[in-house]
Amino acid sequence: MIHKINRRQTLGILGASALLSTASSIKATDYSDLNTDRYLGEVDVLATIEDDKVFTEGPAWGNGALYFTNVPAGKILKWDGRKLSVYRENSNHANGLHFDSAGNLWACEGGGGGVSGKPKLVRAACVTRTDWKSGEITVLASEFNSFHLASPNDLCFDYKNRLFFSSRPGGVDATKGNVNAVYRLDPDGSLEQVLAWPDIHMPNGLVTSPNGRKLYLIEAHPDAEHHRDIRSYEITEDGKLMDEKIVIDFYPGRSGDGMAIDAKGNLYVAAGLHATRKTSETLDTKPGIHVISPQGKILAFRETPEDTITNCTFGGKNLKTLFVTCGTKLLAIPTRIPGKSIQ
Repeated sequence: MIHKINRRQTLGILGASALLSTASSIKATDYSDLNTDRYLGEVDVLATIEDDKVFTEGPAWGNGALYFTNVPAGKILKWDGRKLSVYRENSNHANGLHFDSAGNLWACEGGGGGVSGKPKLVRAACVTRTDWKSGEITVLASEFNSFHLASPNDLCFDYKNRLFFSSRPGGVDATKGNVNAVYRLDPDGSLEQVLAWPDIHMPNGLVTSPNGRKLYLIEAHPDAEHHRDIRSYEITEDGKLMDEKIVIDFYPGRSGDGMAIDAKGNLYVAAGLHATRKTSETLDTKPGIHVISPQGKILAFRETPEDTITNCTFGGKNLKTLFVTCGTKLLAIPTRIPGKSIQ
């Protein structure tokens, strides 16, 4: 299918390209002379997920355990430190997960019909909150501008307890449906689109800085001449995103997918591939966890065992374990610096 791009979209893309030129792409030499042991321990495989289909995502630490999703199987899984179990069946194709300060579980639910052999799902794509005590699930965002949300992906909170989440339906005509975008959901329930195509191309992982006043966004478009980078934005008092900067550019390699942030503001980014897939992404980005400073320097790198590495989060005792979803594996990597208290 050929999409016509109007003048506004063209200008947006050209403006983005100018911004991209301020950040250099990752090269092989960027992985040399790293003091990885200063940041990361060795990779430990905690569990191998066995199911008809496996694509793990959305790790989140809360209430003393690690929760993550197997998206195509429609399951939320739980690792309690000893064994793996199913926390929820029929998760509505949940992807990103996040715990709030009260211990409630928020989820980006992809919707899109039933799972093989399971009852048909009843909710369309949405963002939900599960009350930790009662188990009640509340839909908090399901449409914008009278169009249904599609493919909500990742989520995080800022310093005013406002939720930011990414959504990537793939459309380019805002008059016919919602385009790829980042949204802000305020505590009063109001929903605002704060970034959108063509200014951003394929929003993916999100985190806020330790003080909650800066938003980091992964752009991860697989097509040629599109964004594959991490961008930062200052969050204003009224929740707008200002002062866009490119922190690091992964192009032409595979960009980051998800990320976590430590107490000092360093980013821990799941990125790269072992083998090419049917995209324009190259193998310039090595497959694993990249520790990146707020200034965009690679500080450490630890390779992970299989494709496709998707996401990570801090958890465990003193928040000094990085849990990683990677292909069919759940991994753990000890860290020298703890994660921020609420990511």
